[in-house]
Amino acid sequence: MKQEFTISLFTEDHIGILNQVTIILTRRQINIDSLTASESIVKGVHLLTIVVRSTPEMVKKVAHQLEKLIDVLKVFVHTSEEIVYQELALFKLPTKAMMSGNIIDQIVRDHNARMIEITPEYMVIEKTGHKKEISELLHHLEPFGVLQFVKSGRVAITKQVKELHKYLVEMDGASRKKSEEQIEFLRNN
Repeated sequence: MKQEFTISLFTEDHIGILNQVTIILTRRQINIDSLTASESIVKGVHLLTIVVRSTPEMVKKVAHQLEKLIDVLKVFVHTSEEIVYQELALFKLPTKAMMSGNIIDQIVRDHNARMIEITPEYMVIEKTGHKKEISELLHHLEPFGVLQFVKSGRVAITKQVKELHKYLVEMDGASRKKSEEQIEFLRNN
């Protein structure tokens, strides 16, 4: 049975990695529901956060295939219960919508959103939350004439204790040991 998964893909910052990732997902007929790219805490390492709906078996296969890519350092797959996540949405409404009393102001407060810009022509409202919360706010604002609506992809942090930084340090230690063994082998031969 299909369920939602968040794939955290740590990569080196090279051109074309996103194309390689989408090819793998397309071949498996997995649609990307959300995609966010950002820097990570480790310098030179970038994070792709991809939300997909698939079976656990298929996501496991895809993660294994993604880890084989040269520029990919590590892939983590999480369910929604294993991460803390948010999305960001911006709503642009005509300023005249505020003429209907305090209704807009009350909707913004009730949904824990905020107004980030008000001009004579339009106002921009920002909402951070889960997809359902953003959809609810959009539903309440639609009667006032939403001019534009945009939503980011998911931004997620794991609840697990072992993080990428520790994983990379372990990998670096293993790599150094292997290099030392190779040097020792060459000296002896």
